[in-house]
Amino acid sequence: MPNPRYIVVEGPIGVGKTSLAELLAERLQARKLLEGPEENPFLSQFYTDMRRYAFQTQLYFLLNRFRQQQELVQFDLFKQSLVSDYLFAKDKIFAYLTLDDNELALYERLHPLLEMRVQKPDLVLYLQAGTDVLMRRVQTRARAYERELDRTYLEDVNAAYNHFFFHYSVTPLLVVNTNDIDFVKHKEDFEDLVKQVEAVRAGTHYYVPLGSRS
Repeated sequence: MPNPRYIVVEGPIGVGKTSLAELLAERLQARKLLEGPEENPFLSQFYTDMRRYAFQTQLYFLLNRFRQQQELVQFDLFKQSLVSDYLFAKDKIFAYLTLDDNELALYERLHPLLEMRVQKPDLVLYLQAGTDVLMRRVQTRARAYERELDRTYLEDVNAAYNHFFFHYSVTPLLVVNTNDIDFVKHKEDFEDLVKQVEAVRAGTHYYVPLGSRS
């Protein structure tokens, strides 16, 4: 496989996927495709009352992600690479965590119809971190809509992400341990990661950043 032209950076809340996606886009002179969760008008209410606002929050994310993906149809990946901070297929992670049976039944009728029209990336980077690490990072960035984020929910999200990507085989996958690394601050680690990204071939690969190696 040639160097990936469409790269997705994924991971649970607080893991640093957007920061890394922005770094990669700049380094590779690629276009950015960022989710922008703060634009979801239901998100802050969801963290306050998950059961009441789960379906509205989920539906907004699903349709907004699909709209963004459709804008890629005219994008020429041979002229410029693309780096995104979300994988469309991961939408299911949150749906199965938050929706009741009736809502999920409706969601499962809609999602496949949209997913079949979405372009698959050349490479997915899955960023991992422990729940305590994620919680500290969320608190440090202090986003208003995350003030009510519950640790138990974050733990469930983290476990669901690990399960999802343990079984993921649609595209090449690079699993990155970020417990002890901030790629924004550690340029040597970031450059080493870029080399890994450019070298990845088919299958699942595991990468431990330089600064985490004993």
